[in-house]
Amino acid sequence: MFYILLAVTLMAVVTYIPRALPIVLFRRKIKSQRITSFLYYTPYAVLGAMTFPSIIYSTGNLNYSIVGTLMALALAYFEQGLMKVALGAVLVVYLCHVCF
Repeated sequence: MFYILLAVTLMAVVTYIPRALPIVLFRRKIKSQRITSFLYYTPYAVLGAMTFPSIIYSTGNLNYSIVGTLMALALAYFEQGLMKVALGAVLVVYLCHVCF
């Protein structure tokens, strides 16, 4: 039982450190444009890095995944809504599975 409590405590500390560290380190406003830009775009980069492999391997067929991704990118480029982009990509992948 002691090891379970120790493990939970250590996990809590390790989870808390990345959240508390920026507050402790950056008490003043960040003046560097490069650091501000880096911190602004980091969530988008991480989201893309986590999402893109799932998109490619989700269908089990690389070609269908690429076609669905291209359809989603095309719909997003022409400023369609999120629902249209998602449904369009799913529909194209489904049609590829049915037709080929």
